[in-house]
Amino acid sequence: MRTKVTLILILLNVVLLAVIFYARHEMQAEQDLARLGKRVLGNEAIGMNSLEITSAVNTGRIRLERASPTAPWEIKAPIHWPANEHAVRRIVQELEFLETQTRFPVASLQNGQTLADYGLNPPRLILDFTRPSTTPGAPDIATRLQIGDTTKAGNRLYILSPDGKTIHVVARGLANSLVVGMEELRTDALFTIPVFEVRSLGLQNTAPAPRVRLRRDGARWSFEAPIVTRASKADAEVVVSGLNRLRALAFLNEVTPADAGVDKPSLRVTLEGNNRRETLLLGKPYPVDPAFKTDPANPAALFYASMEGRSQVFVTSIPTSKDGLLDTLRSPQEFLRDKRILEFDPAAVTSISLAAPGQPEPLLLRRDESSVWSIVRTGGTTALPADAKLVNTLLQRLALLTAVPHVKDTSPFLRDAPSDAEVENYGFNLPQREITLTVSSPANGPVPPSPSRIVLQLGVSSANVQARVVGQSFIYAVDGDTLNDFPVAPSYYRERVLRTLLEGTRITGLSLKANDAPADQPALVSLSLPEGKSWDDTLADEPEARRNALKTVLAGLATLRAKQFVNDTYTETTLVDGKPAPWKYTLDATLALAGGSNAVTSLQIAERSGGGTQLAGSKEFGLVFALDQPLLDALWTLTYAARDPGPPASPAKPEAAP
Repeated sequence: MRTKVTLILILLNVVLLAVIFYARHEMQAEQDLARLGKRVLGNEAIGMNSLEITSAVNTGRIRLERASPTAPWEIKAPIHWPANEHAVRRIVQELEFLETQTRFPVASLQNGQTLADYGLNPPRLILDFTRPSTTPGAPDIATRLQIGDTTKAGNRLYILSPDGKTIHVVARGLANSLVVGMEELRTDALFTIPVFEVRSLGLQNTAPAPRVRLRRDGARWSFEAPIVTRASKADAEVVVSGLNRLRALAFLNEVTPADAGVDKPSLRVTLEGNNRRETLLLGKPYPVDPAFKTDPANPAALFYASMEGRSQVFVTSIPTSKDGLLDTLRSPQEFLRDKRILEFDPAAVTSISLAAPGQPEPLLLRRDESSVWSIVRTGGTTALPADAKLVNTLLQRLALLTAVPHVKDTSPFLRDAPSDAEVENYGFNLPQREITLTVSSPANGPVPPSPSRIVLQLGVSSANVQARVVGQSFIYAVDGDTLNDFPVAPSYYRERVLRTLLEGTRITGLSLKANDAPADQPALVSLSLPEGKSWDDTLADEPEARRNALKTVLAGLATLRAKQFVNDTYTETTLVDGKPAPWKYTLDATLALAGGSNAVTSLQIAERSGGGTQLAGSKEFGLVFALDQPLLDALWTLTYAARDPGPPASPAKPEAAP
């Protein structure tokens, strides 16, 4: 019984839902029919391709056309110019969805009323628009809509139907969209191709200036004419953005192209995008006019101008601040060229060779498959690890090497096609640096990567430094300190960490003694680590300054680091303040190795030379190096602090007279 009742209830719910759905569908259909019945226009306004607005107040007319339903609107009269799509779309939508509030036939007018009483004879505005015929070859279908006065309430408008038989009362929205001036209907932008769509930029100044063309390929910009070279991506896109910000300040219907100078333009600027092209023709300078206000902080020059394909002459302004848009357009090869001399990916470099005059052989730095850099000596044997941070700094300096003018307001691009004599004069017959980069290209499927070589030469002439890339004809001016950025000494690139104690190895003894001290004189430091104790326990009774210094020495010996390398071989004497001198101190550390055996590591320490230099020698590593600052300061505390008299005493103040 319960099952039967449940099934009946379910069936009733289904029937009820079906009735509701059907009733709603019918109601929606009736509402749509009622709405369509209130439309003033049928299909006349759908897909229109021309629109003409004639005003009784202004005897002129505005005519707009478009080539297809998807094409942009253009103003054909009184000027030839692109229309403001938003303003035109608003008018078209008002016409498409224009609904009558009430209507009455013209034939029903009584008591002597005429169309003139409603502002329809003559009308205040006349709209003539056309749409393509559905019959091939047939002329466009034309429609006229006449607009009269507003109602007494002021919130509605009288409109005469296209057949002239009915007066409609509609909302004022249509009138509001139509009562606009030419300034609102036209766009004032000169270029409409956005930066991301631009494929090329063309510039032609007055002859004999060469034609300049830049092309974008993905994220790269390059010159195609008059030379083939890289362009600055950032600068090129700044120029395109600046062109998109140019505006037509005023339209000059009385000025001919010849009078404005746009028939023989002083500058042609062309942007090409996706299947479209726009060209600005810059004519004569426009006289200074107070009507066009300028910002003193952003000066600009006024010019007569026109757009190619349109005869309309207008006034535009172009920024003239130093290195501004006008300077760039006048000298694109100067301002748009990429000033970076090398183009490579630092992460793809596998080797670096640095050569200099007087150097017996080039310095070779090589990166292995584990991305570890090494200094390679004669014969190709890897002898020394290189400091990865310093090598990466070298690569960054090369990647950022930029052309810089030797003299202010001159070009950093010295020669694009130098003669042999100029190559010699710039110092490239004997370059002061020749840096060769081996760059691996990415693997292409089963084909292994093929490395490429980039050779940079730095030449010197008259205290100036120039750069060029072998295989290219360009010569660049670079900063005078560039040579100092690329040292060729192997010791400069050597890994500064000489040793790090292996896990399980401990320092169990520490000794520091003066080499010239009498045999019976105790050592400056003589410590041993008792079994089961830590260095913190052992040094607990030491004065704080000495305790901290000893801990620093222990840490410095555990990870021995050189501030810089002085000699690749160990010598029994060293230079202190430029004079040969024997080693002053011996620093020994006893090491307890993981296997249970002991070893002693020893450093010879020189007298401190200046405030920040103290040399050390190691027979174990076979070199002489400068100690890094923490270890240097700690050794000073252990060797000189006891004899430091401290700061001079302040002079006593004279006693006041009684």
